[in-house]
Amino acid sequence: MLQFSVKTFSELTTDELHDLLLLRSEVFVVEQDCVYQDVDGKDKKAIHVLGHKGEELVAYTRVFKAGDYFDKVSFGRVVVKESERAYGYGHVLIEETLKAIATFSTQKPIKISAQTYLKKFYESHGFYCEGEEYLEDGIPHIAMLRD
Repeated sequence: MLQFSVKTFSELTTDELHDLLLLRSEVFVVEQDCVYQDVDGKDKKAIHVLGHKGEELVAYTRVFKAGDYFDKVSFGRVVVKESERAYGYGHVLIEETLKAIATFSTQKPIKISAQTYLKKFYESHGFYCEGEEYLEDGIPHIAMLRD
């Protein structure tokens, strides 16, 4: 079972910052073979949702207030450690992320930039597609909204 915490950038410990950057790098750079600038200056504005299994960070997202990334409330860098995906933690992570959003904003809709292959996953959480598919860092994405 995962234990979740929600923190601003300044509330993160150096160990937590290290672990979230390591997890993002493991999945987005190494596993997905995508060379891009992960440390993009936006982490300082984000609210960080961390899912730990024991002492290990295995699930993570970063959340943005309207205007800090998109003109709408948003979240991204959705990641679950490869060895933990069989347990449905991705769904739990999205539920916890939506709870975190509800604590600071009642604005709707929520807008995300989703990897296209995850379209059905996000649709199962009430998101719908907006517009055409596009490439982001060489990976097909689609804008999705949730009212």
